[in-house]
Amino acid sequence: MTLLITWPESGPGTVVRRTTDPGEIAAVLAPAGVRYEQWSLRDEVPEDPEPGAVLSAYRDEVDRLVAAEGFATVDVVGLRPRKDLGWRLTAKAERKKFLSEHTHDDDDEVRFFVAGAGAFYLHVDREVHAVLCEAGDLLGVPRGTRHWFDMGASPSFTVVRFFHEEDGWVGNFTGSDIALKFPDFDALLAARVAA
Repeated sequence: MTLLITWPESGPGTVVRRTTDPGEIAAVLAPAGVRYEQWSLRDEVPEDPEPGAVLSAYRDEVDRLVAAEGFATVDVVGLRPRKDLGWRLTAKAERKKFLSEHTHDDDDEVRFFVAGAGAFYLHVDREVHAVLCEAGDLLGVPRGTRHWFDMGASPSFTVVRFFHEEDGWVGNFTGSDIALKFPDFDALLAARVAA
């Protein structure tokens, strides 16, 4: 179940908003230009799918979004827990890459979660919105929006990524340590389960 928690940018001591209602989540994020949608999941997509299978299963939705927004590149990426040390090192490095606050000058960051989960943190108008996204969620973060992403200590997700530029993901880091002040993905997941 998708979860949105909003705090003041000063820290997580006060919860401004907490909701799992998709309509409310979309309404809260829309004034900041953030796109939030839910797409129907496809039964034919396996748990650890090949990229081609994902794109075939969601061809209509992907084509609609590409036509509407003019995306130049669409790909599928994911991580699934493995028992080998190489996977742990890869997961740690991938997680670290997105954990600091950053913006994008040339591209919106649009992701559709096919499987698993991840958390986007949006720093907008002196608030931080944590959006715990799960399978079926599409989130679009507008260029210039301060944000960070956490996939957790043991990442498990598959996402479709949409890019306006062929260069793919390019982040401009703000240098702020704000991400260290807020609960990480694993804490959000635990809070959602406890609620």
